[in-house]
Amino acid sequence: MAHPEQKCRTWRLRAAVRRCVLILLVGGQTLIAGNLLLQVLPYHGGTPVEVGIVLLFALLYVWISFGFWMAVYGFVLRLLGGDRHSLINRHSSPEIDAAPLSRTAVVMPIYHEPVRWTLEGLKAVYRDLERSGELDQFDFFILSDSQDPEVWLEEQAAWYRLVTELGAEGRIFYRRRRVNLNFKSGNVADFLRRWGRGYEYMVVLDADSLLAGDTIRKMVRLMNLEPRVGILQSAPTVINGQSAFARIQQFASRLYSPLFATGLAAIQMGDAVFWGHNAIIRVAPFMSHCGLRKLSGFGIWRGPIMSHDFVEAAFLGRAGYEVWLEPTLAHSYEESPPTLDDELARDQRWSKGNLQHAFLMLLAPKLRMAHRLAFLNGIMAYAASPLWLAFLVLTTIAAVQLTLAPIDYFPDGHESLFPLWPEWRPEWAILLVTSTLALLFIPKFLAVADVVLKGELRRYGGGARLLISVFLEIMVSVLLAPIRMLAHSRFVVSALLNLRLGWAAQNRTEEIRWRDALVQHLPGFLVGGGWSLFAMALDPMFFYWSLPVSVPLILAAPTTVWLSRISKGEALGRYHLLQIPDTLTPIPLLEDARKLRERLSVDQELTPLERAIIVPPANRLHRHLARPKARGAKRASIDAAVEQCVKSGYPTMDKKALSLALEDAQALADLHKCAWNAPVSSFWGARVQAFVERRLNQTVDNTT
Repeated sequence: MAHPEQKCRTWRLRAAVRRCVLILLVGGQTLIAGNLLLQVLPYHGGTPVEVGIVLLFALLYVWISFGFWMAVYGFVLRLLGGDRHSLINRHSSPEIDAAPLSRTAVVMPIYHEPVRWTLEGLKAVYRDLERSGELDQFDFFILSDSQDPEVWLEEQAAWYRLVTELGAEGRIFYRRRRVNLNFKSGNVADFLRRWGRGYEYMVVLDADSLLAGDTIRKMVRLMNLEPRVGILQSAPTVINGQSAFARIQQFASRLYSPLFATGLAAIQMGDAVFWGHNAIIRVAPFMSHCGLRKLSGFGIWRGPIMSHDFVEAAFLGRAGYEVWLEPTLAHSYEESPPTLDDELARDQRWSKGNLQHAFLMLLAPKLRMAHRLAFLNGIMAYAASPLWLAFLVLTTIAAVQLTLAPIDYFPDGHESLFPLWPEWRPEWAILLVTSTLALLFIPKFLAVADVVLKGELRRYGGGARLLISVFLEIMVSVLLAPIRMLAHSRFVVSALLNLRLGWAAQNRTEEIRWRDALVQHLPGFLVGGGWSLFAMALDPMFFYWSLPVSVPLILAAPTTVWLSRISKGEALGRYHLLQIPDTLTPIPLLEDARKLRERLSVDQELTPLERAIIVPPANRLHRHLARPKARGAKRASIDAAVEQCVKSGYPTMDKKALSLALEDAQALADLHKCAWNAPVSSFWGARVQAFVERRLNQTVDNTT
């Protein structure tokens, strides 16, 4: 086996060659396209507006060109059987299987998630690991940042039920932070300070993550074989899509991601990024080198780092550790937001976090260039939208100038001896547009070719259904692109103005209501409609040119409502459209998760908070998990909250005061006693009476 330092030099040299080739391809392609645009523009870049158009076009073209060549590279590598220089291909299957396991914590940070749905998914992961008979090296940690008492009380009860059903005492742990310092990264940091030294590795899951037991064990064994690897990132596939929007995202992820992930992994090699979940981390160096100090700049670049994952990968790289993305790690899953509006709500948080990375990209010392470029890539994921919007604004200004203003034969000033004659070359413009569209859409059909060559056509519903699904996905992508552009532009501006964001829970089930959609997308409707009317009055050709952007903005509300409907997703499924292989082949992990979640029922008898106070076993559980009896001034505040809760019930109480009482063991005991002694006419007396009557009815039914 090669020495680690030798292996490191080998992959770095190969990565440097691959990156140089990519830069030459992208740079050469952009120069050709930029020169073609100069020839298309009437004054050939002779006016400030045209200079701005060319510069913005070049930036956007570089962005999409990188994606195009990444997909092409991934297609070629998959055609050749994969990247033989990837991390997993350094070792044979028998060598990996023979490697030992090590103490590993499987951690799931959660915040106001659908409680039972989330923990049933974790139960499926636990069972999948248990089936191997190699569970002894793994512990599970549910790390809650939930602040709503109804949520965290339900979490505690669901955790206890999970432990009891699995017989997992001393193996599945629950911990809730009472102060959400630094969001998710602070949640994980708190876990590491408490328990990190007891584990060699940490597998990080999101609330919607599913990761097969075989995959987790393979990741641990690979880490033991590669001591210089700090993070090993899998490439999760979107799964469990119900709405039409989620099914389209799921289909696109499953079909296109293998190409892009393979190409990205081959370019990044040991300088990959961390996506925050479905990955394994070497705990000791992570604790030593990935502490996140607050940014010391101004505005958005001052305060805690919101998007932590790219930063942690960069800090590990700076410390000499490798970070690898391994697309061939199978059975790694996540879920898509069910609606476009939910995706945009998530993007609003991510955009601010990614824009913060500009501070680190430019000023953080000793970071590897690959990680600085990863920061730039993350920034461009959102900055591309305002750049595109600015490009549209400048082209509109240019159209106005050509239509309404007299021809300027000396756009650079009258010092020139020769006039600059404006030239219109529509055939060149068509060529430029066609080449740009090719960069966007050729990777999609390369993915179809990859499916055909891999013999997986039938698993996507057959050739005809696969092509229909691809064209449907393209049509929806075209409709959603301008909506995302306008939303992301607003997010970027809000972030640069450092407007405060709330930390909301992720919606995973609800459809969009018509009223909400109309209100949400009214600004886009007005922008799209106004622009089209202006373009029509200005010039018919410019009007036709504006339609691919303006029509989606005008139709944004009905588009998002239709896509949010679960019934539309089910209808597509009945026709085997947007089908993916993972839903056809029985995969134990997915089957377990589906069956466990299908059996969930809503208990309408009592809320989690009412159960915690009224039901004796539940009250004992929460008292056991609560803090010991507080004293002093805090005791007085708790007693006041208990008195208010007993007197008038909890719905009108302040959440902080209510949480203060429910976190105290003595207060829980007092509330339980007072509820059972309350008169029937009171808030708690009525609930106790309803609870007793229902129990009596159930007893009678069971007896008869």
